Amino acid sequence: MDKSKKYLLVAIVLIGIISTPMLAEETSYEERITKIEDELAETKEELAETKEIILKNETYIAEVDKKASSFDYYGYVRSGILINDSLRGGKGGPYLTPAGSVGGPVGRLGNEPDTYVELVLEKNFYMENDSWAKYKIMIADGQEDANDWTADTSDLNVRQAYAEMGGLPTFEGTFAESSIWAGKRFDRDNFDIHFFDSDIVFLAGTGAGIYDVKLSENWMSNFSLYGRDFEDIGSTDIENYILTMNNYYKKMDYYGKWQVMLNYLFAKDNDRTDPDRADGGANILLAHHLDNFYGIGEGFAKTTIQYGHALGAQVKGIGSEEELTEDANAVRVTACGVVGLAPNWKLAPAIMAETSEDRYVDGDEYKWVSLNLRLSNEITENFEMVYEATYQYNDLSPEGYDPDGSDPRQSVNGDFWKLTVAPTFKLDTKSGFFSRPEIRLFATYAFWDEDLEDYSTSDVLGDDDFSGGSGLNFGAQMEVWF
Repeated sequence: MDKSKKYLLVAIVLIGIISTPMLAEETSYEERITKIEDELAETKEELAETKEIILKNETYIAEVDKKASSFDYYGYVRSGILINDSLRGGKGGPYLTPAGSVGGPVGRLGNEPDTYVELVLEKNFYMENDSWAKYKIMIADGQEDANDWTADTSDLNVRQAYAEMGGLPTFEGTFAESSIWAGKRFDRDNFDIHFFDSDIVFLAGTGAGIYDVKLSENWMSNFSLYGRDFEDIGSTDIENYILTMNNYYKKMDYYGKWQVMLNYLFAKDNDRTDPDRADGGANILLAHHLDNFYGIGEGFAKTTIQYGHALGAQVKGIGSEEELTEDANAVRVTACGVVGLAPNWKLAPAIMAETSEDRYVDGDEYKWVSLNLRLSNEITENFEMVYEATYQYNDLSPEGYDPDGSDPRQSVNGDFWKLTVAPTFKLDTKSGFFSRPEIRLFATYAFWDEDLEDYSTSDVLGDDDFSGGSGLNFGAQMEVWF
């Protein structure tokens, strides 16, 4: 064998020796890749199974929570100190003017001397068939006594105690979304103007009813019967019964929702002690609810007009007044809302006006208009400045009506003005215009025409409080709802 062939053979052997472990290594690497891919696929399958189990558990837990009974506690509280410029206890309240005697409020900011508390306890029940029930009780107290122990002056009262149930499989078709209730309660669909601390409509008493009867695709109605007690005649109560049909048209959208509320009242024997008193009556409410401020900007707006006759002439506290005559008539209009003016600025205007005649005696006439404007400016995360201006016009002709037999009311005509500045602290000024709690300092400057002092010395302020000129109240207040 020549040398060239010998060298070629050696080279081939050497290449084989070197390449053998490399091929083995390459094969081992590919196997490992394949094995890893298989393990990843198995892991994905296991993760998918685990996720499915978790979702099933979450669904089960949610169902368990839904079916479980619950207990809720919530309420409302306001309390503060009011001092006048003579360093005496300031007088105040939304109904401090003569028009307040017939339901005419003024702005409440920097104008409340009372402590008012509402505590609500609610027990909820849920069943496997998706039916539910709740029992609610409300305890409330309100007074101006500033002492720490006020048992002697307390107005502690159970204002609500009722049960409601819904989701009943027995209810089908028109009643599929309905709930029924019985007991002592505020009607579910009462609503108010917060800045006046005045309900637009307040229906309450002891009775029973059914909510959310679906009469058509866009027409829901509530039907209720409430009873309220008037005075006693011997051993007999004069009971005022209120039959209500409250209708809502269309679900809330950009163009809002219409409400028509019809009330019929009857109180047998209410005219027994006074033949001029009404023993029946009726009223109607037409309302438009918007989730924007009249198309101008974000916020909300509510507009209403109410008419009442005889016992229905008390258009706010329906069925709560027994001295109305059979010829009494009343018309009330309201409008309110909240709108964002600019970043960190919000505006809340409100108007409430009413005219009534033959209300308590033949020929009497009561006219009043209340205008209120609240403005808030968010300064920091926890501090804002709040301003409120109020104007009220009074034109009252009671024609000698004497509710307590000692002080006939006199005719008056005049104006009331109020301006309040309130530095306010809250947990988060961005959490909303109505978010609470709040702690506010305030200074209120107000005056009314001297003529208003003549209405009734038992109903208006004393010599040191806004009498025939101006006055200053200042103080601090907290307000909480939850």
